[in-house]
Amino acid sequence: MSSPTSPAAEGTLSYEQAGVNYDLIDPLKVAAQRAAAATGAHLGAHGFSEIAASRGESAYVVDVGPFYLASIVECLGSKALVADEMARLTGRSYYEGIAQDTIAMAINDLITVGATPLVVQAYWAAGGSDWFGDARRAQALVAGWKKACDTCGVAWGGGETPALAGIVEPGRIDLAASCTGLINPKERLSVGDRLGAGDAIVLLASSGIHANGLSLARKLAERLPQGYLTEVTPGLSYGEALLAPTVLYSPVTEALYRAGITPRYCANITGHGWRKLLRHPAELTYRITRIPEVTPVLKFMQQHAKQDDREAYSTLNMGAGFALFVHADEAERTVEIARAQGVSALVAGQVEAGPKQLIIEPINVTFGNEDLQLR
Repeated sequence: MSSPTSPAAEGTLSYEQAGVNYDLIDPLKVAAQRAAAATGAHLGAHGFSEIAASRGESAYVVDVGPFYLASIVECLGSKALVADEMARLTGRSYYEGIAQDTIAMAINDLITVGATPLVVQAYWAAGGSDWFGDARRAQALVAGWKKACDTCGVAWGGGETPALAGIVEPGRIDLAASCTGLINPKERLSVGDRLGAGDAIVLLASSGIHANGLSLARKLAERLPQGYLTEVTPGLSYGEALLAPTVLYSPVTEALYRAGITPRYCANITGHGWRKLLRHPAELTYRITRIPEVTPVLKFMQQHAKQDDREAYSTLNMGAGFALFVHADEAERTVEIARAQGVSALVAGQVEAGPKQLIIEPINVTFGNEDLQLR
């Protein structure tokens, strides 16, 4: 009789089976956005106004006169659970990387609108005061948080460290970060108003799963013969590969600004996978003719979850963590600048006139407008 954890005994593992169903989550997001939009008029009492086009984007933008302010709040999600299990299995602390993941969730969203990150705030909610009593783990979190702030050139303003017994499970922590940034000069604003046919699509490489798709990754670990200790490549366990820290992309966007390149639009490839390339509401076709190499852990996940390309690319980043839509004449220079910052990149395709769809030619997969409803 087959073992219940044998991959051969299991069928395709989808993100919904892992407990995440965007068909249930997204309608709430849309309702919240519509309610929030009605509050924008309150800014007028202070002499400010919102940038309406930032509604539904990854960061919210306010016009304060000589410049714009952008803001965002994001949580890490369940990646800390993998770090906790790997600490139990190996005796190592992975919280320095977990800190970077948390900051990346906020900063990589903030920079999509053209903002320079200025200030990060921390939210560390533990299931009890004893979580903070593990000095090695706590200090790793602090050290990783500061290191990520230094990488992005942001001030760590402060934060909140509640002990939420009864809300957060004992021995666990819920991590989140908020970030405020400056768009100055105003011409750096990137909300897609200049996006159009002929623009190039440049994809920046990911380091692995980043911090999206971890519910699927954790569910998959239950199928593997040695769980998180199953080797992805010789000498690299599944758990270690999952815990590769998320790439911080703000050094790339800041370097582009210094080089005089202003993206027409940006997309942080997180939840919904490559469908995030359809985020802008414009009726345009995005044609991908080259795809990046898929990181080993994502290849491993696709294989063992028995996902076809459509399922995998609709859920995971599949090697691309961030998309820059730039003028075609600036595409190759954008790649060079990214590589100079230590981030691999490639010119992956172009924007075309046509119906709203994403065509990924190398894998023969197409996503339409109905595949991403965030507004």
